[in-house]
Amino acid sequence: MPQYLVASYLPDNFDPSTVTEAMMEEIHALNRELIAAGARKFACGISPAANAKTLRKQPDGRVLVTDGPYTETKEHMGGFWILEAADLDEALAWAKKAASACEAPGEVRELLFYPAPEKGPGGSK
Repeated sequence: MPQYLVASYLPDNFDPSTVTEAMMEEIHALNRELIAAGARKFACGISPAANAKTLRKQPDGRVLVTDGPYTETKEHMGGFWILEAADLDEALAWAKKAASACEAPGEVRELLFYPAPEKGPGGSK
């Protein structure tokens, strides 16, 4: 069954003290519903974009590490769920509940899985 990333976005100036107990309970209720449905594989919040580190391979092969997120935006990912869903429509139905519970915009992307590195291109060892 396909798996999907459901990401929730927050403004860069997000103040965590504005999160109400009612909002947290709505998020917890959604998580309980996802678990009961067998759809939730993993979920968490993540630290602010200001804490991010970006890595870029340089022409000489070194990897440059810089402060901040990869792109300059007015929003950043604040948390995410990894869901198992029959199809994109089912993942979107869950994502709509997440956008409502978090009072924030979001994004849905299917996770892509490739053969394990110990296996060859044709899937054999």
